[in-house]
Amino acid sequence: MSWGTELWDQYDNLSIHTNKGIEVLDKYANFLRDRVAIETEYAGKLRRLVKNYQPKRKEEEDNEFTSRQAFRNLLKEVGDLAGQREVVSETLQQQIIQSVALLSKTLREDRKKCLTDGTVLQQCLSAQLSSLERAKRNYDKAYRDSDKAVENYKKADMDLNLSRAEVERYKNIMTSKNQQSDDAKNEYANQLQKTNNLQQHHYSMLLPAVFNRLQELDEKRTLGIREFIIGAADVESSVAPIIARCMEGIVKAGESINEKEDSLKVIERYQSGFTPPTDIPFEDLSKMDLSNVSNYSHSTIKGTISVRRKGVRNNILQSIFGSNKEDFSDLPPNQQRKKLVAKIAELQQRVDQETNTRDGLMKMKIVYEANSSLGNPMTVEGQLNESEHELEKLKRDLKKFQDILDKANQLQVANNSPQSHRNQLQNGHRTSRHSNGSASADDHHDADDQPDDAGSLSRSDSEDNVAQIQNGHNNNNNGSSASPESGLGTSHTSLPGSGQGSANENAIGEETCYETEVELLQPLGTCRALYPFEASSEGSIPMSEGEELQVIENDQGDGWTRVRRANNSNGWDEGFVPTSYIECTLFA
Repeated sequence: MSWGTELWDQYDNLSIHTNKGIEVLDKYANFLRDRVAIETEYAGKLRRLVKNYQPKRKEEEDNEFTSRQAFRNLLKEVGDLAGQREVVSETLQQQIIQSVALLSKTLREDRKKCLTDGTVLQQCLSAQLSSLERAKRNYDKAYRDSDKAVENYKKADMDLNLSRAEVERYKNIMTSKNQQSDDAKNEYANQLQKTNNLQQHHYSMLLPAVFNRLQELDEKRTLGIREFIIGAADVESSVAPIIARCMEGIVKAGESINEKEDSLKVIERYQSGFTPPTDIPFEDLSKMDLSNVSNYSHSTIKGTISVRRKGVRNNILQSIFGSNKEDFSDLPPNQQRKKLVAKIAELQQRVDQETNTRDGLMKMKIVYEANSSLGNPMTVEGQLNESEHELEKLKRDLKKFQDILDKANQLQVANNSPQSHRNQLQNGHRTSRHSNGSASADDHHDADDQPDDAGSLSRSDSEDNVAQIQNGHNNNNNGSSASPESGLGTSHTSLPGSGQGSANENAIGEETCYETEVELLQPLGTCRALYPFEASSEGSIPMSEGEELQVIENDQGDGWTRVRRANNSNGWDEGFVPTSYIECTLFA
């Protein structure tokens, strides 16, 4: 069905309809322009958002944490999302909006031409209808005049009073009017035939052709809107996979956050390597000269606390703000090793770069010597010497820091043994028990000469002096034994009158004391090995996964637990294992 046959008489309505259709197309174009503006603004705001929340240079050291890395990856994905919105905006502007504007312009021009042709056809038909109307009026007037002339002639012919000449005049008038009537009739018939032919041609061919062209324009406009809507959706769909990958990246960034790993990195960053300060020993003034002890203990304890506080404060400041010494010796052990590793990596990179520079200069010198037209070899000689000197200096610095790191690692290995940890918790002193419950003077002399393996400021010389004051007291272990296998004692000091560690109870014979030393400790519970462990340090014992052991001494904060198991020779093996490698079940 076509407009030309079905809407032959709706010229005005079709003109209005086609105009409204083009207005709808223009409205869709305006919609796309507004959307492009929104997409562009949204992309710009996203990019500003990403820029505003980019980590500052002073925050780069925090990027090692998984949460910070995830946030950086999130910002990267949001930046990619902004890029995709810009792609949508640019594609809609270049492909859709321009096509819509071009189609709208074409449709307006074609519609105007069609309406102009239709107007001309309507004017032609109207003119023919006007001619027909005039011919009809002329014929009607001529017919009435002819009829009146015939009537006058008949009256004159019957009137006997009129002369023959008068009757003849009426006759001639009648003949003339009849002729005029016939001519008007023929003209009217002719115009009528022409009008009918033109009207039939107008409504069957000419005007339908114009209406059909308008129909084609309107269908083209409708089809254009359909294609433009689908095209805009295709533009959005083309970036949907990339946006989906951005969303997947954001999800992966969130899943990559590991709270345990971040906690370990916090430990790695701020761990000083020192051990916590030990218990302040009890001073029994009844065993000492009161006049000397008062001043001595006051000054010693005050010195111990002041040194400890100063050391802890310096350690915190140094671990946060860095070191002022070249070898980082003013930093805690762990922080020193971390700085040394970073320094060695930096020096190694500079050595590699300088080596490449020297090799390039040597090759250039060889080429210049082979072909002097390319350049003078002496111009490269100076640069080569400078490069050699710089390379030697870098290698010396690298060797120096590697030696410092090796020494720091050796000290760390020594300090990480369970034997060392327990000694550190006891101020580095090993006291042998005698029958009177007191430590020998030789042992105290050895303790004074013994260096502090942990290098901790919390165990200062002042604390060692305070510990030496109580040489008249026995350290009671509440059932724990300082066995020869472990070489350890404990530092649980008892107060007078508490029922533990008093002078009367400690005044036992040497035989009784020795029997107590070798007596097996009562187990505190059992444990199961979660992982296999190979003993590699003094005082530790190996274990296999799933093995059941007895717990004879709990972890005292050094990360090691003392355990025992039966051996094949009906004896017992005692030693330390990592606390994190076992699952303990203590007796109630």
